[in-house]
Amino acid sequence: MVLGLRNFTERTGDGIGQPVLDTDNGEELMCVQPGVDIVLANRTRESHGTLYVSNKQVIWLSDVDKAKGYAVDFLSVSLHAVSTDPEAYPVPCIYTQIETDPDGYESDNSDSECSDTLDLSRIREMRLIPSDPSQLDSLFEVFCECAELNPEPNEEEGEEHEWIFSADQMVDEEEADYISQNPAHAIGQSNGDHDLAHTVLQLRIDDEVFEDAEEMEHDKNNTRN
Repeated sequence: MVLGLRNFTERTGDGIGQPVLDTDNGEELMCVQPGVDIVLANRTRESHGTLYVSNKQVIWLSDVDKAKGYAVDFLSVSLHAVSTDPEAYPVPCIYTQIETDPDGYESDNSDSECSDTLDLSRIREMRLIPSDPSQLDSLFEVFCECAELNPEPNEEEGEEHEWIFSADQMVDEEEADYISQNPAHAIGQSNGDHDLAHTVLQLRIDDEVFEDAEEMEHDKNNTRN
């Protein structure tokens, strides 16, 4: 998977149609929203485009320049939200944060987001502005649905499983630790009832004392006879 925003120019038909999707791998359109402007990072707002949301990616195609379009996989969209705060941005929009390739990123001081040269691999913010703000909520719902269809892969899943314990295992671990640190109370802690264990132990001791006393009495009687 390629992280970050990328150019997208593949359209159906004579180049003015919908985007070409990877239907062989199950990609399908979830939403088509005309009249959507786009803002990449802090750059100038690009107007007159159509937003296509598939179950795998977000695609924006310009209605003015048929050779212009952008796309980002949902696996690279780390955050999406409805923004209506004029202090954050003057008009309501869908705000997204994009995960970029760390190998291709140098530093904040040399960021090209605001420069004349557009390096899509380093764009970390994207705003989608529908001409009708009432469409924001429905767009947000589509984004949420597609994000759920594309959970972040866990590369260390096998290692993490080693740290998952059932409730019984955790209890056993706690008991073993307590017994190793408190050997004098091992019997009481083995079943969680110290008084009962102590009583059983005391009965066993009393039993042994009684048996010893009985034996001594028996020996005395034999000696007298």
